[in-house]
Amino acid sequence: MLENSFIHVPGLGSLTEQSLWEQGCHTWRSYLASPTSFRSNQVSSADLTAELELSVGALDARHHQYFRHRFGTDAWRAFPEFRDRCVYLDIETDGGQSGDSITTIGMWNGKEFTALVKGQNLGNFLDEVSQYSMIVTFFGASFDIPMLKKKFRTWEADQIHIDLCPTLKKVGLHGGLKKIEKQLGIARGDDTDGLTGRDAIWMWNRYYRNHDEAALERLIAYNREDVVNLEMLAEYAYRQLRASVRGAHDQTD
Repeated sequence: MLENSFIHVPGLGSLTEQSLWEQGCHTWRSYLASPTSFRSNQVSSADLTAELELSVGALDARHHQYFRHRFGTDAWRAFPEFRDRCVYLDIETDGGQSGDSITTIGMWNGKEFTALVKGQNLGNFLDEVSQYSMIVTFFGASFDIPMLKKKFRTWEADQIHIDLCPTLKKVGLHGGLKKIEKQLGIARGDDTDGLTGRDAIWMWNRYYRNHDEAALERLIAYNREDVVNLEMLAEYAYRQLRASVRGAHDQTD
């Protein structure tokens, strides 16, 4: 879907993108092969050519920073191209609003789960996240990412970011993560089903104040399910949104 997209070009909106598809211009390379064959309304052929040459070069070089600042809530379009370097991320806190309030960071890359825990290995976050070109969260633009920036002030957060909260709203799914999971039939384990962020605070306090290792294990299990389920939600969101974008669905991966 990424190479079928034109809305990342400054000054070019969804109507012009649709017009390009209708003209038979389905990919960046099809435009670059014959730029004078297509009309791009308010964007000049020279400007569009220059931007698409940058796009092709950035994708070929896997330069995710180029795309990070160009797609906004349409970052889902880059999901297949950067999925091999994607991490599904979720944090838990002690209820506070400072960076030091982060208690656990869960990271799932589609194969392995990493739990970073306050007082143990939380400081490894910058090294861990540097391996990835894309981050998927739920409500992360408003919560997880700002909190992590408070804690790790040198983090540039230059990865492509798919926030599934506004992304899933595009396909009619509203509410919190657990509510949407149930709507889609995604089940949780018996030990974590029904737990909420408030329970995560209680479990951390139980561990921190009473040295209750079982509480920490349950908190990590809860955090793990959060991030593992994000992958299924990202897949669902991509399929639905790709199908809804008329004119390019038969050209995408």
